[in-house]
Amino acid sequence: MELDPLILSRIQFAFVVSFHAIFPVFTIGLASFIATLEALAFKTGNPAWVKLSGFWTKVFAVVFGMGVVSGIVMSFQFGTNWSNFAQASANFLGPMLSYEVVTAFFLEAAFLGVLLFGRDKVPAGIHLLAAIMVATGTFISSFWILSANSWMHTPAGTELRDGVFFVTSWSEAIFNPSFPYRFSHMLLASFLTGGFVVAGVSAWYLLKGREVEANRKALSICLWLLLLLAPTQAVVGDFHGLNTLEHQPMKVAAMEGNWETSRHVPLLLFAIPDQESQRNLYEIGIPSLASFILTHEWDGEVPGLNEVPVAQQPPVAIVFWSFRVMVGLGLLMIAAAVTGLVLRAGGRYWQTPWFLQAMRFMSITPFIAVLAGWFVTEIGRAPWLVYGLMTQAQALTPSLTGGMALFTLIGYIVVYALVFSAGVYYLMRVLYVGLEDRPEEEHEMERPKRPFSAAHVPFEIEHDKQRGKPASQGGH
Repeated sequence: MELDPLILSRIQFAFVVSFHAIFPVFTIGLASFIATLEALAFKTGNPAWVKLSGFWTKVFAVVFGMGVVSGIVMSFQFGTNWSNFAQASANFLGPMLSYEVVTAFFLEAAFLGVLLFGRDKVPAGIHLLAAIMVATGTFISSFWILSANSWMHTPAGTELRDGVFFVTSWSEAIFNPSFPYRFSHMLLASFLTGGFVVAGVSAWYLLKGREVEANRKALSICLWLLLLLAPTQAVVGDFHGLNTLEHQPMKVAAMEGNWETSRHVPLLLFAIPDQESQRNLYEIGIPSLASFILTHEWDGEVPGLNEVPVAQQPPVAIVFWSFRVMVGLGLLMIAAAVTGLVLRAGGRYWQTPWFLQAMRFMSITPFIAVLAGWFVTEIGRAPWLVYGLMTQAQALTPSLTGGMALFTLIGYIVVYALVFSAGVYYLMRVLYVGLEDRPEEEHEMERPKRPFSAAHVPFEIEHDKQRGKPASQGGH
């Protein structure tokens, strides 16, 4: 069987991006949450805020480390698998990725050390500043990365000459037509991810009766945040959809499973898109609702996939169902936030076991929704890599063979499996210890020197806790 280097390279990129995306989408929201906790601790002096900030900073350090490692490795494939694209887009993407490193990564890395290890070594105001700078760094990083990616969807401010993109207007290229909507949509997704993860972990601790005051406060803050942002995300998503309809109509047609350009298009709740026969099987839909959502008119016209040749259509089934997974989970998030509001009467939101269990399970839903949204965005662009200008086949490395692509794919899977295993191991140790105070002699003895060491729990202390023995009586 002959191996197709294009298919294997697309699978590799999908795997790598999906693996990497779950880390920054969490750390962007978590960094802002930590900055908020530091501000509350600075203002009130309440030790509960200090405990929460210290705990979630450890989690941030581990996830940040996993994101850095997976991100560095991810960039290698631009040279190995997509060298034509790397050469063609270097005039724009080269500076954009450099700006991200210089303005964001250095900022985060420098102040993360102060945030992790400077609690008792720098003034409280400087520690708060470090938290704010780390959060600011995550925003700046997402700005450059989303701008570069948005340009690939709605290229502007450049012209293609002899197979190379030349920048004609940096402002138009950076602030390309889809960037404001995609940037806003992604930031809200990051805040929702951070909010649901913190809420889920806090709910788990409350079910176990651990650090009740601090975790009740964390859950309360997150529920207010989710109540505000979950509906807002739906509104921003609507604007994003309108922008996509204008600039990438075939992606919208695939999202809706619409084959014929027509009016009064139904919103399909269920269907099995059959791309070979260019129709849907077993349709169940709400009449005219897709036209109304996409055009804000009940008789609005929605483009059909048959406007372009089959070779220029994206894989419809994947885009169709990924979109429904994303929207369905978004509605579930809104329902969870509203339920939390209802249970606030009498403080039941932190004393209702079924709700706490539900929030535990909800902590995974933002990651699934984000990945589903990325599938819609990236697969829905196919067969284009730079929309309307460069196809995926044109971007592929000319000398790449199927065997070489398979080798690099296996390499990425192995490396990322090691990264993920190490990250999960350290995260489990952090979650095991929780917000509980650690002995002062232990703190002085460890003197951590690297980010992952902030999650370190000596064997003797962990072993003593399992036997019910006070940590201070351990083998130190």
